[in-house]
Amino acid sequence: MLSRTADHLYWMARYTERAENTARMLDVALQTSMLPQSKRETEQAWRALLGISELEDAFDARHADHERLEAKDVLDFMVRDPSNPSSIVACLTAARENARAVRGVLTTEVWETQNATWIELPERVAESVDPGAFFEWVKHRCHLARGVTLGTMLNDEALYFIHLGTFLERADSTARLLDVKYHRTRDAVSPSAPSPDDHEVLTQREFYYWAALLRSVAGFEIYRKVYRDSITPARVAELLMLRADMPRSLLACMEQVVANLKAVRNDLSAQTERLAGKMHAELQFARIEDVLEAGLDATLDRFMKNVYALGNGISRDFLVPLGA
Repeated sequence: MLSRTADHLYWMARYTERAENTARMLDVALQTSMLPQSKRETEQAWRALLGISELEDAFDARHADHERLEAKDVLDFMVRDPSNPSSIVACLTAARENARAVRGVLTTEVWETQNATWIELPERVAESVDPGAFFEWVKHRCHLARGVTLGTMLNDEALYFIHLGTFLERADSTARLLDVKYHRTRDAVSPSAPSPDDHEVLTQREFYYWAALLRSVAGFEIYRKVYRDSITPARVAELLMLRADMPRSLLACMEQVVANLKAVRNDLSAQTERLAGKMHAELQFARIEDVLEAGLDATLDRFMKNVYALGNGISRDFLVPLGA
């Protein structure tokens, strides 16, 4: 496969996944902002959301004339602001443009799904009186795009590069969400190994924050099914990091990255495969007690740096070099 074709497929998938992840984060942030809290706590929560995507500096530069951070400004910046390349509108537009560039490689169903989303997007944004309804629409369209891709694409290199983009982006998003939420509550909750009594140290507000995190990755019902107990930070971390049967966990994502890298390997990719394999093995054989003892923040920070390095490796080994 031509590297330029692989590049467009990979980034089509990453932008689609990023749009959904942003919609999930904003939806949960909007819901948690309605909990009883001070203005300072509300502002800190929205700043944490910007921090997840490393957009805080860009947002402050854009709104330098505003005295304080407002939720409506964050929503506008993350949904439609043209100066933000990671906004939902920018991501869905970029996904469609990448799909258009490789129209001949995609099935008709995949292309029409991406194109229909792009065509409907301006109307949905303009009518987004209810942000929650808009976020649900974004999630539905992204689910539809992935479902059509799995249901109609041939299992060949094109699909493998789409999977690489999807699961690498998902792993990065899950790690960022967990890192930010953990930092927000770690002063109030002891990061000790899970125990039956952990729920006793969670305040009601902290419980809602961790429940919101689970909902942002479609994991609340899964948590109840797996643990059948009160929500604790340690178990949330275990579910989102080390459970292979949790679709958005770090381990599940890395399993897919390793498998799809193997399927497209070439003479240049040994180092990239080695890094992916190491990241997968560290998660596969880890215990949450050991992760928490070593420091969850340090573990997640290392993982995110490795995801960045892995993305660079994939670009170097398979895709179009920057500036080409």
